[in-house]
Amino acid sequence: MKRYSFNSINYSSTAFNTAMLLLRVSFGAVLMVKHGFAKLMNFATLEHTFYNFMGLGPKFSLILILFAEIFCSLLIVLGLFTRWACIPLIIAMLVIIYGADAGKDFLESELAIFFLTAFAAILFCGPGGISVDGMIGK
Repeated sequence: MKRYSFNSINYSSTAFNTAMLLLRVSFGAVLMVKHGFAKLMNFATLEHTFYNFMGLGPKFSLILILFAEIFCSLLIVLGLFTRWACIPLIIAMLVIIYGADAGKDFLESELAIFFLTAFAAILFCGPGGISVDGMIGK
């Protein structure tokens, strides 16, 4: 059995799988619970004032973001179709950064930047072995 130290750039597959699990569950659950469900509970209020993405209308734009923040986040937490589920979330974070927060200072969108970075990392690295995708051998 190999031993890894903090001074090494090597890592074990167990460490990688655990890190991807932590990344998926933490970012997916926070986005789903804190942002997705909050928007869902205030749907009646937000449907008239939500950011109008590409002229689709505020209500349809809200439905699209709810799909991303609730359904896609749930898939990421489970590790099911993980890379596909990252794509709508990455698009949503880019729309927030460059659309909804366009007039603000770039660093005022720090939360969207963190989510974008996490979901991009999951897209590139995959869900890891501790996931439904890993269990079914995808």
